[in-house]
Amino acid sequence: MASFPAVLQSEWTKIRSVRSTVWTLLLTFVITLLVGGLASLITKLNFNEFNEKATSTFDATGTAFSGILLGELAIIVFGVLAIGNEYSSGMIRVSLAAVPQRGTLLVGKAAVLGALALVVSVATAFVTFFVGQALLGDHSTTIGSPGVLRAVCGAALYLTMLCLFSAGVTTMLHNQTLALGVLVPFFFLLSPILSIVPWVRTGAHYFPDYAGSRMLLVYEQHDQPYGPWTGFFICLAWTAAAILGGILVLKKRDA
Repeated sequence: MASFPAVLQSEWTKIRSVRSTVWTLLLTFVITLLVGGLASLITKLNFNEFNEKATSTFDATGTAFSGILLGELAIIVFGVLAIGNEYSSGMIRVSLAAVPQRGTLLVGKAAVLGALALVVSVATAFVTFFVGQALLGDHSTTIGSPGVLRAVCGAALYLTMLCLFSAGVTTMLHNQTLALGVLVPFFFLLSPILSIVPWVRTGAHYFPDYAGSRMLLVYEQHDQPYGPWTGFFICLAWTAAAILGGILVLKKRDA
């Protein structure tokens, strides 16, 4: 029986030895930063024009995080590859032979993935915020302003939970191609469409991506179904359900 620290060490070795997973984490940082910085600079240069057309309070934090949608894609791919590579290569059989306690194995994987994703997500969120505010100039906000620190931390937690959610789904599906084929259309096509269709919009507001976007809010809007903290707990519930589902499937299904 492998000890849990040994499982963590093994999973860390696997992740850092696969270049594709490292590159996807780097892309999460770079894409979120570059797109957010570009959006902030464009907003600064055209602020008067944008402000005339605005129907709500200008959100300098939200502007800096304009690139988080593309960052989501990279962190989803990271979560999928970190699990799916073992299934595609057949290494999952070796892992299960070394750690017969399948629940322990997946919890160990999730712990390492979550820790690594959290470190990268925190760095991404804070660097993106400060670079964005520097580029916004006189239209910027500060980390100490009401709701700003919560929104920046919310961005980091959302990316982390999205990674773990993707890992759980990949474990349930046992196939990285199938997982990407489900997750990418869901987050970038199905969910946005359903969120604007009147008769299903209410249900779509409880999808993880919409809930995650509430976590980034600095100014709570009256026309929104719920606020940042509710969004956090909805995202957490989706993440926990995906990991639990992965454990149950891993226990009952052959690798």
